[in-house]
Amino acid sequence: MAEISLARDFPLSSEADWQALVKEALKGAPLSSLGTTSYDGIGIEPLYARPKDGNVISGREPGEAWAVMQRVDLPDAETANTQILDDLNNAARGIVLVFEGAVGDYGYALPATEAAIEAVLKGVHLDWGVPIELDFGPPSRQAAVLVANYVKARGFAPGSVNIRFGFDPFGAMATRGVAHKPWSELAPEVTGLISNLVSQGFTGPFCVGDGRPVHAAGGSEAQELAFALANAVTYLRALEAHGMSLEDARRFIFFRLAADQDQFLTIAKFRAIRNLWARVEEACGLEPSRACVTAETAWRMMTKRDPHGNIVRGTIAALAAAVGSADAVTVLPFSAALGVPDPFARRIARNTQTILIEEANLHRVADPAAGSGAIEYLTEQLCEKAWDLFQEIERAGGSFAALKAGLIQRAVAKVRAEREANVASRKDSVIGTSDFPDLAEEPVAVLGAAKAPATGMPPGEPIPPLARFRLTEPFEHLRDRSDAYLARTGERPKVFLACLGRPSDFTARASFARSLFEAGGIEAVEGSGDTLMKRFKESDAKLACLCSSDKVYAGEAVGSAKALAAAGASHIYLAGKPGDHEKAWEGAGIGTFLYQGCDTLGLLQNAYERLGA
Repeated sequence: MAEISLARDFPLSSEADWQALVKEALKGAPLSSLGTTSYDGIGIEPLYARPKDGNVISGREPGEAWAVMQRVDLPDAETANTQILDDLNNAARGIVLVFEGAVGDYGYALPATEAAIEAVLKGVHLDWGVPIELDFGPPSRQAAVLVANYVKARGFAPGSVNIRFGFDPFGAMATRGVAHKPWSELAPEVTGLISNLVSQGFTGPFCVGDGRPVHAAGGSEAQELAFALANAVTYLRALEAHGMSLEDARRFIFFRLAADQDQFLTIAKFRAIRNLWARVEEACGLEPSRACVTAETAWRMMTKRDPHGNIVRGTIAALAAAVGSADAVTVLPFSAALGVPDPFARRIARNTQTILIEEANLHRVADPAAGSGAIEYLTEQLCEKAWDLFQEIERAGGSFAALKAGLIQRAVAKVRAEREANVASRKDSVIGTSDFPDLAEEPVAVLGAAKAPATGMPPGEPIPPLARFRLTEPFEHLRDRSDAYLARTGERPKVFLACLGRPSDFTARASFARSLFEAGGIEAVEGSGDTLMKRFKESDAKLACLCSSDKVYAGEAVGSAKALAAAGASHIYLAGKPGDHEKAWEGAGIGTFLYQGCDTLGLLQNAYERLGA
């Protein structure tokens, strides 16, 4: 059969050809306007040439699918067991047991008791190599030993089970904001427990360099990598100090990173951690070996409003982690931010990955991003940035000293403030919450509410915490105010969109204004043409917003604003920038201008104050 070339009938094109087309599309705007800058200060261009030296990173075995992991965090152990068996019988390869007080405890988790562990693992064939990953914290520190005891009590050979135990004292310290003991005292306890597990025949890995505390607190990709790497190196040193060889010690460490909807940076981040760890291994005089890297979709991108949008975000994140060669991926159920997810939400989380494997066949190619100019560049840049931050932590005395001094926390707080400002201005938009919200969305069922965070400081030495948050929380608070207003008055707070001119004049800005106001739960009511003032009076709205083109504004903005004020509008907005008309329009009663990049959150909070809602 003759070879078929799908490209032979298309003319060859060059970068210059592409630039010519782009310049035409940009209509005079500079080509640099297509570039962006990451929160690590990495400049990202719109187009990259194929690199000459792109190398495949040693990740999963070629053609091997990643392990589909399911979170088991239901507080009732028997219900959790039913969920586990259903997951394992329907394409999940393994389970993540999330215990109370863990980094991944989002308000609902398993109790770390012997009875709970026995109930939750009933009927699970651990000797078949089902991957089990443990996520526990100081309140559930006994979980690792209890699981190990369960394995032996059931007659399973410790060497036959596949358990990632997940000891991570520094992740717990950072998340909880307290150091229960100095590392000099804690390290022998942790390594002693690990040594005991090894002597019983367990093969691990045992310690985890977990980047999720940094990610969930708003940190950047390089900060997450540096935190996970620094912690892993500290655990490596502790294991060696306990008498283990470096060869064994490095096998006892794995990595866990957050995957979010920024797919290219997520792909690069998962590739970067392997390069960074290989560099550490080389510095130790070891031949680099394939590290175990697991992923969980990010908590900070989860939303309470329009939660079905989380399915899309979770899919993008899972895809990115898989392309980045993660060995195992856990997808948060789409309703996780609302409370305890029900079986439907958990099934969707599982099937998201099944489709990516069975239908998209993403696993068929080893390191599919290798050779991509953009991904290779981002991987290299993240490695450099993360290594610099890692060295800064090392110069401070290592992970424990850096956490006590607040070095890591201050760096993360700076990036978090930038993120919060960009979300507030909708520069970083979240579809369904800060952009294109649905005020009539149907509620999503959950099995129960998440527990409120524990109050009071746990015993130990306080350290600055890496406080977990979700990006959309400020907008969700405004939507809650809208719901309370609706319950109290029978209607939502309103704004009247006074649309001037023809639909071709006002549609774009009316849509923009509607999305902006409804992101805060303020219902937009439109009026135009000859019935505009009649519609305004019927709406009973106290706020009004002019929407039209610059050309129409020039002739009608002043008169329309005065008419709305005379009809009872207490505050008038205008969708667009005022330019040279600012003084005249303000003199006519226009108090606030809406435009792309304005402080949307502050504007909405101010609107509620004006409404007394």
